[in-house]
Amino acid sequence: MYLKPNNRIALLMHEGTQSTMGKTGLALLRFSPSPIVAVIDYQAAGRSLAELTGIDKSIPVVASLTEALTFTPDVLAIGIAPSGGKLPNPWFQEIEQAVRAGLSIVNGLHTPMANHPALQPWLRDYQWVWDVRQEPTDLTVGSGQASQLACKRILTVGTDMSVGKMSTTLELHRACRQRGLRSKVIATGQTNLMLGDDGVALDAVRVDYAAGAVEQQVMRYGPDHDFIFVEGQGSLLNPASTATLPLLRGTQPTHLVLVHRAGQTHIQNFPAVKIPDLPSVVTLYEQVATAAGAFFPAKVVAIALNTGHLTAAEADAAIQAVESATKLPCADIFRTGINKLLTPILA
Repeated sequence: MYLKPNNRIALLMHEGTQSTMGKTGLALLRFSPSPIVAVIDYQAAGRSLAELTGIDKSIPVVASLTEALTFTPDVLAIGIAPSGGKLPNPWFQEIEQAVRAGLSIVNGLHTPMANHPALQPWLRDYQWVWDVRQEPTDLTVGSGQASQLACKRILTVGTDMSVGKMSTTLELHRACRQRGLRSKVIATGQTNLMLGDDGVALDAVRVDYAAGAVEQQVMRYGPDHDFIFVEGQGSLLNPASTATLPLLRGTQPTHLVLVHRAGQTHIQNFPAVKIPDLPSVVTLYEQVATAAGAFFPAKVVAIALNTGHLTAAEADAAIQAVESATKLPCADIFRTGINKLLTPILA
């Protein structure tokens, strides 16, 4: 972990403050313990961050790194993930400019930068480039041994990618800690790792070792905690996702929390792939998790509903409809709080 609480972060967010491409940056804006002093987005420069994102923080939105430097950052964090993971050349030039100006870099993209020939010659002794997506050493295949732990193991699962699994995980953990409970988050994506939680960048791990990488983390922290919250990735319904099954096998969850965007009827990037009704999705996750009795008999105990695109009245109606259909507690964690989702986990 490179980031410290006293680091001052400039967040590279071109074209990302209002799109799913900026999911990493939006999560950093919401949860980062290190202060973010400027958001760089040429499309939204000068506008209110709260109006753009719904995140009520008075952080300036500027058009370029040059403007961001006036707020004296010491770190530039890449908060966007363009298609294919490659930054357009003008945006990479801003990263090069940041290194020349003495800033360190947090890079959550698949493309590593620590040894990039355009950056390496300019790095001073106090600077670093943190390539977050790296495969750990000494990995083994999964064995299912997490099922023998006494702790509760809670995994968030989704109907699609980018629906709110990480935020749900963090809010559940935060609520446990506020109650004085021995709770731990296992990060499985670059954003949560940037926020300082222990874990593994699962999409950087070779598929044969993915379940084992998750299991290794759960076994490391499970004996000393009563609640292990594992950040979910992807979806069993998304044809581009390979992360969910290793998470189920490595975690051996005792509880599942299903995350869904209200009203979404198909996979976002694949319109031909329909999302089944939620009771069917609940059954799917429980059956795959348990595998006809081979693994721990996990149950979906709650639904986290993303209603950020709805009015308050529409959100209330959507929550009531989900509860009626699934017979499970449902809440939007940012509108109605986390307690309804936490109650069955604490029971």
